[in-house]
Order: sequence, then C-alpha cells, then structure tokens
Amino acid sequence: MSVSSGTERSSVAAHPRLAELALALGGFAIGTTEFVIMGLMNRIAGDLSVDPQHVGYAISSYALGVVVGAPLISCLAARVPKRTLLIALMLVFALGNVASALAPGFWSFVALRFIAGLPHGAYFGVAALVAAAAVPLNQRARAVGRVMMGLTVAILLGAPLGTWAGNQFGWPVAFAAVGGIALTTALMVRIFVPFVASDPHASPLRELGALVNQQVLFTLGIASIGFGGMFAVFSYVMPTLTQQAGMAESLGPLVLAIFGVGTILGTLVGARLADWNLVKAIPLILLWCMAIQILFFFAANWVASGLLFVGLVGTSMALGPTIQTRLMDVAGDAQTMAASLNHAAFNLANALGAALAGIAVEFAPWSSTGLVGAAMAVGGLLIFLAGRAAERAPGTLAP
Repeated sequence: MSVSSGTERSSVAAHPRLAELALALGGFAIGTTEFVIMGLMNRIAGDLSVDPQHVGYAISSYALGVVVGAPLISCLAARVPKRTLLIALMLVFALGNVASALAPGFWSFVALRFIAGLPHGAYFGVAALVAAAAVPLNQRARAVGRVMMGLTVAILLGAPLGTWAGNQFGWPVAFAAVGGIALTTALMVRIFVPFVASDPHASPLRELGALVNQQVLFTLGIASIGFGGMFAVFSYVMPTLTQQAGMAESLGPLVLAIFGVGTILGTLVGARLADWNLVKAIPLILLWCMAIQILFFFAANWVASGLLFVGLVGTSMALGPTIQTRLMDVAGDAQTMAASLNHAAFNLANALGAALAGIAVEFAPWSSTGLVGAAMAVGGLLIFLAGRAAERAPGTLAP
C-alpha cells in the first residue's frame, strides 16, 4: 500500500457535497453535546440534586469515553466497512444522548455520558478518512476541514441554542435533540456516503501498529500539548473577561459566538495551509498560537480587546485539519487507529490545558491562562521539531 496518499481512494460519491454535509452533521451533533453541558451546569445540578461543580464529573466521564473508545473501536471494527461503521457509531451516540436525557439520577447520568463519548473519536477519525479518500490528494485537508466544520459550527450555534433550549424547557431537551440529530446523520450517511468494501487485510493487530509508529506518536504529542493552549484560555474565558476586564455576564453568549467564528476561520485557513505545505503549516500555526495567547494576557484587561482576542484564540483550531492530515501521511496501514486517536489527543489537550490553567489562576491574574497556552504551543513546536529530526535520521523511511 502506498503511504503517500495516506488512505485508499474511495469511489466518488454521487453527491460529494451532500456526503460531506452528512459527515459534518455528525460532527455538529458531537460538538453540541460536548459543549452544551457547560451552559447547563446549574440546571442539571438542580434537577439531579448535586452541587454545580459535581457536574464536572459528567464532563470528565464523556472525555474518558472518548479516550477509551477511540483505540478500542478502531481495533474491534478494523474490518467493518467505513460507511457501516459510521452509521453504527451514530446510532450508539444517539442512544447514549437520549438515555442521558432520561437518566433517573446523577451517577447514572455520569455513566451514560461515558457511553455517549465512546463513538466520538472513532467517528471523527473515520469521517476524516472517508472525506479525504473521496477527493484528489492535494485537496485532502480541505475535505477534512469541511467535515470538521460541523464541530466548529456547533460551538457557534449548536451549544448556544442547546443552552437556550435547555434553560427554557429543561436540560434533557438539549440531549434529546442531539440524539435526534445523530439519527438524522445516520440516515444521511446511509443515503449519500458511498459504500466501499473493507480492506480484507485489515486486522486489530495492524491497527495497533499505530501505537508503536514513532511519527504517529510525535504527531499525537503535538496535538496533546500544542493544542492545549486553546482550551487553557477558553476554559476560563468567562471569569477572565468578567472579573478582570469588567465585562457584563449578559455578554456570555457573545463570547461564545466570537470564539465560534474564530474556530471556523481557523479551520478553513488551516486546511488551506495544510494543502499548500503540510510540514510548514504545523510550525507556522503553533507560532501563531503562541503569539496570540501571549497577547491575550495583555488584551484581557479591556472588554473590546479581550473579545477580539477570544476570536483570535479560536483560530487555534487551524491545527485540527493539519494534524489530521499529517496522521494520514505517517500512519501507514493503521489509518483508522491513528485518525481516531487524534481526537483522543485533542481531549487530552482539553484536560491538560484546563488543569494547568487552573493552577496558574490560583497564583496569577485570570489572563495568565494565555501564558499557559503560549507555553503549551512552544511545547507542541518542540515536539514537532523533535519528530522532524527523528524523521531525517539516517536509515529512516520518509512518509
């Protein structure tokens, strides 16, 4: 198998844009359920008789489901045709969210969030492979970016709308709606995504090869560390702007919307840069992340500049399509595992960024989250440079 393409070329969809829309809709459902819970903490806590901070267990449970589900599903479903796997993942995701809406108590809700998180990483990984395989090689990153657009639109529209609906009609409505979107996705994937027979040589052992592939591990390291800066800032953006800049809490939805616009622009630009020159795009984006997060430290003293830099921090999402495309180039035969682990790495970045920023704000101003983010971007850049040095080492096969 040639590794220059990163994946086998699939048959062309009869309606390629509708196929991408179907895949992106699944990303919209996943992004909505991941972020909407943050806006519904108080309602969930009140209805399930716990303190608001305890709802964080449900957020962590979902993230743990992502980390566990990505490698597990990639191994067990190695020989399942990709369209069939995408449909099955969306059905499990729908079930997990509808069941979450019907949870009789807090700990059952936490357990059901773990189940809902299981398909997350595998879905995004397989969807990216399907989208990239349906276009010419020099358009792969843009195809991946269009699929990931579902996640960024969820930040801009899905999570705010879900938060509004949950506060108006009860938090279960938001999770039930996500379940409905997931069922719609499964139907659209069945109609618009072409069927491609599975690779007869695929096996769990071959997929596990991604875990010992040096360049895959370097790339996942970039995602786990370098991408954490965005989450370091975003996790504490509301107290930063309200308590340090003096912003009114009523502007909270505007903050989320500005951040969402930034993630959309970042995804589009990152995909273009990756198709232009992938190896140059990754360090350029990391340097950009470092610069804007340092400047956020100063900008967050005023409302207007703080809001501007919230959007600029959102452009860090440019790293998403570049990392996903890089994994296609270096994963060899373990494509599904590597692509799925990418989103597990992003969730690890989320956890690391929020944890390190939480430590920083104990001893420094709220905007110190920007300095934490900049340090993580530098860490990602160092991992990239180490990976490139290993790749150039004598006797190493280039991807």
